[in-house]
Formats: sequence, C-alpha cells, structure tokens
Amino acid sequence: MDDRAEIIELFARYADIADLKEFTDLPGRVLTDPVTLDFSSVGDIPPMTLPLPEYVGILRASFAPFTATHHAITGHAVEIDGDRARIHAHVRAEHWPADSPDRWLVVGFYDNEAVRTPQGWRLSTVKLTVAHQENAHLAPQAG
Repeated sequence: MDDRAEIIELFARYADIADLKEFTDLPGRVLTDPVTLDFSSVGDIPPMTLPLPEYVGILRASFAPFTATHHAITGHAVEIDGDRARIHAHVRAEHWPADSPDRWLVVGFYDNEAVRTPQGWRLSTVKLTVAHQENAHLAPQAG
C-alpha cells in the first residue's frame, strides 16, 4: 500500500475506534504513544499530550453514553515530507445518546499529523476544528 493510501486508512480506523467501540486493538494501530490532541473547538477542553492508554480510557468514557455514533471522514488532502505527513480532512460526526431521541451532530475539519513508525503510519496529532454543532448539550460533559 502506498503512503497516501495507508494514511487515509488511518482515518477509517480512527472512526472505527468510536463507531465500533473497539478500544483494545485499534488505538495502537492508529495512534502514537503518546498522542497530542486538540479538541478545544468542541468546548472547554485544553490541547494536551497524553499516553495512549490514558487517552483510550477517556475515549471509552466519552463514548459510553451513546448507543451509536457515525463518523464520516472525507476529502483527505495529504502532504508527505519524508517520515512525517500533514492531513486535512472533512468530518461529519453523529452521536445518538441512549436517553434522547435527538442526536449530537458535529461538522468540521481534522488537521492531523502522522509519523512513519516501524509498524507503519500512525497519527501523532489529532486536531478537530468544529464548524457547526447541533444539540451540543448532548455532548459528554468534562469532569
């Protein structure tokens, strides 16, 4: 598989972590340890760098309230420079809580970075920029 295709596949696997609630094997196949995250555009979440196991625990807790989620990530623009890459992609993420007939919708962009590792490409930085949200009150609250 060529570099661009492998990098784009990372986004499909990244979406599957939440959408399939597969928090065991996929995170290590997608993300570096540690991983840098910036979800500050979603709410009061500061950018951070975390050990992968800690981030997986946060993911597990964040997606627990949802009976289903669907993340469509498209329009990948990939710039590769040796063993590093920058990727801009569009995202539409829908989240259906167990206790509501409504869904939380997030539309925006990922501006991520990837690095080539001995195991293949991995996302080292994940940055989400939200352009639109509906029913943001359904998002899990930090605390």
